[in-house]
Amino acid sequence: MTRYPIILALITAVAAQTASEYGQCGGINWTGATTCPSGWTCTVSSEYYSQCLPGGTSVSPTTSASGGSGGTSPTSTSSASSGTATLQSGWNWIRAVEDPNFHQYLQSEVLNTASTAVLGSPTTAGQFQVTGGQLVQNAPAGSSNMLYAVVEGRANSSVTMLGMSWSTDPASGDNAGTFVFSGDTLEWSIPTITRPQDNAWLVCPDAAGNKLLYINLGAYDYETPAGCADETIHAYTGATAVS
Repeated sequence: MTRYPIILALITAVAAQTASEYGQCGGINWTGATTCPSGWTCTVSSEYYSQCLPGGTSVSPTTSASGGSGGTSPTSTSSASSGTATLQSGWNWIRAVEDPNFHQYLQSEVLNTASTAVLGSPTTAGQFQVTGGQLVQNAPAGSSNMLYAVVEGRANSSVTMLGMSWSTDPASGDNAGTFVFSGDTLEWSIPTITRPQDNAWLVCPDAAGNKLLYINLGAYDYETPAGCADETIHAYTGATAVS
């Protein structure tokens, strides 16, 4: 008579140790599940964030290590690594080249989907080109949809940073703006906003550790918002995304 509650408790405990599909499964200070469902892989996006994605080989991320005096000090989810995907002809990797985001690569927060623009691991780097002023992310294998960078509108003149995301539809209207490579540096401009530097970006980690990418409308490396880092981001055309 008492076996069923015990069995149910065991099933519940096992389920609690498995992350959801597309859910977080690792990263610095992560205390949740680190195992993905069958057929899904815990894939490192950054030292702060690993995510369950379809297929692949699991990396078994580490979330913390013992420190002195009984405390803990977090460690990275993985050592530095390079991507294995090959850059397609006519496309570019885009990456930061300054600390604290050195060789973190532009991609979608949820890989290959219309989601927030982030910087992350070279192992999950996206591939990009600028066409007609649009920043375009290459479609994944088997998909016919390209992804287009969309910049949020400026609510008022006090706003100094604009978020960027990916959409299956090209950017349009007053908030579309124009992307361009100046040399290898990615710039964005729009006639309605005057910027000190068209190549100024901000990288601001969210609570989950995703390195969200923003267009910086203010001065570069001056009055930087708390928790953010000033960056410029650059095209890279090596065969693979290197760390």
